[in-house]
Amino acid sequence: MRDFLRWLLDMGGRFVRTLDWPLCLALAGLMAFGLAVLYSAGGPSGGAALVKAQGARFAVGAVAMWALSRVSVIRLRAWSPTVYFLSMLPLLAVLLVGTGKHGRHWLNLGVFYLQPSELLKIALPMMVAWYLHSRPLPPRVPTVLATGALIALPTGLILLQPDFGTAMLIASSGVFALLLAGLPWWWVGVGVGGVAAVAPVAWFWLLRPYQKDRILTFLDPERDPLGAGWNIIQSKIAIGSGGLTGKGWGEGSQSHLNFIPEQTTDFAFSVLSEEFGWVGVATMLALYLFVIGRCLWIAAQARDGYSRLLAGSLGLAFFVYVLVNGGMVSGLLPVVGVPMPLLSYGGTSAVSLLAGLGLVMAVRTHRPVHAFH
Repeated sequence: MRDFLRWLLDMGGRFVRTLDWPLCLALAGLMAFGLAVLYSAGGPSGGAALVKAQGARFAVGAVAMWALSRVSVIRLRAWSPTVYFLSMLPLLAVLLVGTGKHGRHWLNLGVFYLQPSELLKIALPMMVAWYLHSRPLPPRVPTVLATGALIALPTGLILLQPDFGTAMLIASSGVFALLLAGLPWWWVGVGVGGVAAVAPVAWFWLLRPYQKDRILTFLDPERDPLGAGWNIIQSKIAIGSGGLTGKGWGEGSQSHLNFIPEQTTDFAFSVLSEEFGWVGVATMLALYLFVIGRCLWIAAQARDGYSRLLAGSLGLAFFVYVLVNGGMVSGLLPVVGVPMPLLSYGGTSAVSLLAGLGLVMAVRTHRPVHAFH
């Protein structure tokens, strides 16, 4: 019996040895917060159903995270171009047969809806890391231009949906890989200057009316307090009314009286702030910072260029997701429809995020023995 238990424990250890347990514990805390907020935001009638559905998605994401954590870095590197180009196919398909409120963002697969842009949150960092790892670093001008093309292709397809917020987030993951590779900061200045130069053209020719409305509302929410400005005004009221310790779980008036729109998705963080207060927000942000810091630590410990660029860009992209949603719900950034990681309701987003962290765990577990280059 003792030998059997020892064998069972040994098998269990082998089964989970590729997981990074500090990172897993932080993610478990974030998911627990997310399920608690969804249960409250959904109310007595819909909260349990939301928790059940999101819990199932977390389970799928956890399995994907575990599976990817077991893949060697050498295989991930070899698969990167294939993953990148295969991820383009759904992006092309969604432009033809996709559905969405303000364009074509989702593919109806019968059993579930797939948001193809979420696949690029994994595929683009993999591809950019693959391309850069074998080039001389810091990257030279031809390398930067070629990498820019790799970033621009999926970003352009997502902009055609149109989905400006997701396009910018995905593009940032590729830019972070370039910065980690030693890209001189004057390139950043050139990029910012280029964006500023094309901004007037984008305003008059590229942005749709609802996108312009979001920017104007960001600049002055009171211009239309009962229309376009309603979301951000009510969100700020909810955040401010939470105080130090919040109103209590399930006691948020802004959410339960339906003042906060999209309270289970884009504005879930507002519900957290109202019901758990500063203490809850600080705890949530501490967990987010730990996840980001852990990813960057794993990147710093990597022994090869591909691993360092992949883990680092995924960790910094996670930071941007938190920053954009937090800034959006608090009125510091325009509303762009970006969910808060593991807090907002959403299947494809949760699965892709956990899968990406599985890649980070693979970097920690499977370290190539050859020298860094």
